Amino acid sequence: MTDSRTGLGARQAARAIDALRRGWPFRVVGSDGALDLLAVESARDAALAEFASHDVLLSGERAVTLKLTNQRAAAAPGAVRVANAAATVTAALAIADPALDLAHPLKGPFRTVATGGESAAAAAMTMARHAGLLPAFFVREAVGEAETLCTADDVAALLDPARLQIAARARLPVAASETAEIIAFRSPEEASDHVALVIGQRDAGPPVVRLHSECLTGDVLGSLKCDCGPQLHAALHAMAGAPWGVLLYLRQEGRGIGLVNKLRAYALQDQGYDTVDANLRLGFPVEARDFAIAGRMLDLLNIPRIRLMTNNPEKVARLEKEGVEVVERLPLALPTNKYNEQYLATKRDRTGHQL
Repeated sequence: MTDSRTGLGARQAARAIDALRRGWPFRVVGSDGALDLLAVESARDAALAEFASHDVLLSGERAVTLKLTNQRAAAAPGAVRVANAAATVTAALAIADPALDLAHPLKGPFRTVATGGESAAAAAMTMARHAGLLPAFFVREAVGEAETLCTADDVAALLDPARLQIAARARLPVAASETAEIIAFRSPEEASDHVALVIGQRDAGPPVVRLHSECLTGDVLGSLKCDCGPQLHAALHAMAGAPWGVLLYLRQEGRGIGLVNKLRAYALQDQGYDTVDANLRLGFPVEARDFAIAGRMLDLLNIPRIRLMTNNPEKVARLEKEGVEVVERLPLALPTNKYNEQYLATKRDRTGHQL
């Protein structure tokens, strides 16, 4: 695929995601079929009447929660299409939104049918996550002409980290270092800009690097439900004590599911679910972040070797997969509080975090 074709495809995917957010129908074409889709969360009944389909496409994770898959599918869930599941947006939301599970505990009985295009369905789920919406769509086989259309390859092009470039850089004195430099990274079709903060004087040795995913509630508002804010500031001060360091601040709120869905997960935690099960009930993977973005940022900064500050060994593996040599893993230990003890225990027991 040429650069011009990649750019065109990315723009088509960006337009389709805009239609998704606005509650407009769009088409995704995959290698094994094409689907017309209308996002449940943003849809209105008037649009649904025009769309004329009562089938609903759900993520595999949400389908497992609703017991719509067998054990094999539960181990590696793919999107599931439910036939004639909802005639109104309200009815579809009762299926798609786990916040309504207690109000509507008995759903179904449902009949599942072939999606009509596995690759198109998978691309749609990726688009919903990227848009910060619930992964649920009204769905039908492609009919007639589509005003907004993209392919599964277009979606991959939009999210390709190779499209990320350095957009701007400037000196930024911060509490941890008055000589810090901030560098912003941008992809042409993307609204979110990732940033790196370079602390200290660069030398020939590998820097201390911290991958930090955006957390509005923790970083800005001082939430006690997580340890993100304290980790961020502890990492910066640790870098100031090293020869040099780099903070990669990734705009992937809520482990990649977006701010609104993260708050939905918080509400589920108040019902007794841990962070892992809350994500799954929402219909998302436990880990939805794209660490290839961090690999691309390090490549653009010409940093092939790092000392990674993390309690998550999976980050080491994911970065090494992107060609970054992690010469050392540096744990980051911080005290707990009564609000985040369960959260940190879940990270330790269910997602492999360790000191």
